[in-house]
Order: sequence, then C-alpha cells, then structure tokens
Amino acid sequence: MAGRRSGPRRPPGGKIDREKLDRIVAQARKDAEARMRGYREQSLRIHPWVCARCGREFTRENLHELTVHHKDHNHDNNPPDGSNWENLCLYCHDWEHQKYSYAVKGANADFGLTSRTAQPREEATHNPFAGLKDLLNKGD
Repeated sequence: MAGRRSGPRRPPGGKIDREKLDRIVAQARKDAEARMRGYREQSLRIHPWVCARCGREFTRENLHELTVHHKDHNHDNNPPDGSNWENLCLYCHDWEHQKYSYAVKGANADFGLTSRTAQPREEATHNPFAGLKDLLNKGD
C-alpha cells in the first residue's frame, strides 16, 4: 500500500480537463435534484403528512419541514410503492441519520450529524511511526 495517494488520480497526460469535470459534477447534481423531487412528491402523495416517528402533523404552510427518509439509507432505492420511504420531520430525520452513523461507524462518527466539529476518539492514540526514527538510525 506504500506510495498510494488519496484523492483523484491524474489522467495519463497529467492534465485535468476542468470543463469536463465541471460538466460531470453539474449533471450529477441535476440528476440528484430531479431524483429527490420525484420521490419526495410521490412520498407526499402516498403517505400522510405526519412524521412517522413523533407524530407531528404538517400543513401546506410547514410542509417544507417534512422530509423523506430512505429506510435502508440508499437514496437510489426508490420503489414506486413507497415501501422504502417514510416521512420524518427535520428533527427525527436528523436523529435517524445520527443513529445510523453510530451503528455503522461507531461513537463520534460525523456522518449525518448537524455538528461539523468532530470529537477526537479516545482509541486514536496509536502512532504507527513511533519507532521509525530508531529504525532509520540503525543503518548509520
């Protein structure tokens, strides 16, 4: 694994086509927005305007606070019968993703949380390079 870099790889010529990259990103965003509009509208037609967790009821005035949650956390799994969706208020939706984050990545995971400050993990004290200096000096 030595020598591997994280991040995007450069193409064979070493130059990145920024215009092509911008087009790809713009198209991906457009597709995601269209997909979201489609399943949100369907879910609001199929399911009642009530949070499936806390039971809060919604009207046209506050409907923007009702979100569509994918039960399996796969945003590409959108069966037309709505079986993978549930309508959740903003607070319950955030909590659902926070619970999923803890289950998948463990405590202090930052996926799905509203807080952008990550807390240091207690078990992250190992230093893989602790004895490297001594090993390098042995050759002298």
